[in-house]
Amino acid sequence: MQRIETIENQVRRWLFGRDFALWYDPRYRLPMPNLEARTGFDARRADFVAWFLLDRRAVPQSRVRRPVRIGYEDLARVHAPELLESLERPESLARIYSVDPGDVRPEELMTTVRLACGATLQAARSALRPRPRSIASRQLNLLGGFHHAGRARNGGFCAVNDVAVAVAALRHDGFGGRVVVLDLDAHPPDGIADCLAGDGAVWIGSISGSDWGSLPGVDETVLPERAGDAEYLAALEALLLRMPEARLAFVLAGGDVLAGDPLGKLALSLEGARERDLRVADALVRVPSVWLSAGGYTPDAWRALAGTGLALATRSRAKVPDGYDPLAQRYSRIAALLTPAELGPPAGEDEMLLAELGQRGARPLLLGFYSAEGLELALARYGLLGELRRLGYGPFRVSVANAAIGDRAQLFGRGEDGGEHLLIECVLEKREVAGEPILYVHWLTLRHPLAQFSALRPRLPDQEVPGLGLAREMAALFTRMAERLELSGVAFRPAGFHTAYAGRGQLRFVDPARQGRFEALVRDLAGIPLAAATAAVASGQVLLGGEPYRWEPDEMVLWRTPHAQDAGAVAAAREAARFELRGGG
Repeated sequence: MQRIETIENQVRRWLFGRDFALWYDPRYRLPMPNLEARTGFDARRADFVAWFLLDRRAVPQSRVRRPVRIGYEDLARVHAPELLESLERPESLARIYSVDPGDVRPEELMTTVRLACGATLQAARSALRPRPRSIASRQLNLLGGFHHAGRARNGGFCAVNDVAVAVAALRHDGFGGRVVVLDLDAHPPDGIADCLAGDGAVWIGSISGSDWGSLPGVDETVLPERAGDAEYLAALEALLLRMPEARLAFVLAGGDVLAGDPLGKLALSLEGARERDLRVADALVRVPSVWLSAGGYTPDAWRALAGTGLALATRSRAKVPDGYDPLAQRYSRIAALLTPAELGPPAGEDEMLLAELGQRGARPLLLGFYSAEGLELALARYGLLGELRRLGYGPFRVSVANAAIGDRAQLFGRGEDGGEHLLIECVLEKREVAGEPILYVHWLTLRHPLAQFSALRPRLPDQEVPGLGLAREMAALFTRMAERLELSGVAFRPAGFHTAYAGRGQLRFVDPARQGRFEALVRDLAGIPLAAATAAVASGQVLLGGEPYRWEPDEMVLWRTPHAQDAGAVAAAREAARFELRGGG
């Protein structure tokens, strides 16, 4: 099925996507480990979309463009000097992104922002180049649409305004044509309206789910809360009819229009968001356009943006498959290129004889296969060491030791403070769970010693230092290890609610009744910050049947192949369990 879809994408790409380009850089990942937990924004969104579009041949590698950082002189045409100077301070950036200042390394974060801003300008210049075909160029930047940044103020995940900066640079180049900005993020374009107020050749149209008052110069439609596909698309058709002719368009294709978004107040389906993009693309068929990712704070936000890419590159309505995991797919491809000799050369005859006698050789191997050097190479190839460098660590050192129960691997990194810090530690073992051989994780800790706990980043149970935000990467890495060692999956026993919650998307409790009670607990604690919910469970403030609930640390498994679970037993346990906070607060 995937092969048929891939071939179809290649044909549709030839028909509809010959004037399409994708702007992306791996450094688009915002280097703030606590960002997703705090805001719901997955810093991997651009990565996921790029990997998916390339994997499904919707976009060839030749159409991927690497941006160059925007210059200070371009930013200064729009933004006040005081605003630009403030971007050197962690406190200012932390306010913009709703994280703790200790989570911010200004140089790395502004590298991401300036690359995205540079891509918006480069994409606009590329789109305006004359082309022989009647269909205008379409350019998609996987990070951009920072529409809340004004001339002298910023916030709402927007440090600078890439659209306004691009327009100002084009005007400086001599471009005098009319520009239209279609802001289809769930929030009003207050920053764009402020920055472009003096440009009479700019028209701004917006559909949002929040009323922030009148915005001069903006043709704005504010929909009622939880407006769905039909109401949204009707408003879009009316807005497109009012849109004037233009020589260049910017489209903010926000994913925060999806139902369930914690910051947006609309309720579009993924199909509705795709239809939005297709209708806008049709309306701009002869207008060069730059499309920007804007907001999106649900797990499906990357799917909405991938849908934008499919709409522009292949004019496709095909769904992004529900079970598609871009990180797992990416890691599978990297794993296929790592040879056994690179990961840990086979032990010599003497060591193999010692192993048969139940004794350890002189050279410790993790799970009898991975050497310390092989693990460091794998961490580099999978990109984890690169992310850790952006957090202020490196060079690195890996240690492997064999213990009575399991094998221990540790990753150390030298920090900017000059000290060597333990960053990752795990204890692994091959064990049988539910009658099948499993990679059993006795212990995993991800440590960010250069960060600090605060009100915005509270300490979770058993944490000595804040985490690295790499739990999903480690789960994918363990799955690749299980695959290489021909094991059926990965298992662990979560010691608290927060660790089970972090793995809920991929792991399930072996016992269906336990899975059902866990799902009920997640349901009944929805809306409570994870740290507060975890503390409430650990302190006996959560009641089940009127009695304090004690956490049940049973095995959860991530199976490599689908394993049926008694859905009826899960549902019955979920419906029978009703959790409440002591005192109702």
